[in-house]
Amino acid sequence: MGDLDFGIQEAMISDVVAAITSACAQGVQVGIVVGGGNIFRGVQGSANGMNRSRADQMGMMATVMNGLALQDALERSGQRAEAFCAIEMPRVMKLFHHAEALDALASGAVCIFAGGTGNPFFTTDSAAALRAAELGADEVLKGTQVDGVYEADPRVYPEAKRYRRVSYATCLQRQLKVMDASAFAICQAEGISLRVFNMHHEEALKRALLGEVKGTLVGVGLKDELVSDSL
Repeated sequence: MGDLDFGIQEAMISDVVAAITSACAQGVQVGIVVGGGNIFRGVQGSANGMNRSRADQMGMMATVMNGLALQDALERSGQRAEAFCAIEMPRVMKLFHHAEALDALASGAVCIFAGGTGNPFFTTDSAAALRAAELGADEVLKGTQVDGVYEADPRVYPEAKRYRRVSYATCLQRQLKVMDASAFAICQAEGISLRVFNMHHEEALKRALLGEVKGTLVGVGLKDELVSDSL
């Protein structure tokens, strides 16, 4: 939603499309799990008294809207894109199938994954980790509001240092809030690296897709490295 309070900002989606097409032009295979918080958040709905399952289903519908918007923007830019949904919506989007998604990636298409995991009580983090494991992804990129993973919340402790590299074991031991528990467990079990970076830095997504962004790299067996330098 960029600078908007709600919905889809054209400038933001244009920036995202430019970053993706640039990476694809250099041979990177890109799969994108879209969230729906700019339209509706299931957790927020349940906090306001809605049935949690229904609230999460509404959140999944919001991700489908974002997925369609992203697919349209990519195709208008000249980049092939295939959108898959975890929920059966045959007149709107293809149902996710592992083999079809792999074929699409191999053919040079960007794959967009909507509908979360198709189940309530699971977050977009879980969907991203699940799709990454199913497709054998090299790395999960998580764009956030902060510059990476810190030893403590930098909003509360301004002197907190950022991890340049950190192991999953340290994240568990120190209870660092990197992803939700189910997503974290999948990435750790499958040995998938996780890159946490600030989406709001200039060309951050483009650099992340090309392996050039700083942020924090989380992985199995990494040696922890703290830094205090700014990005």
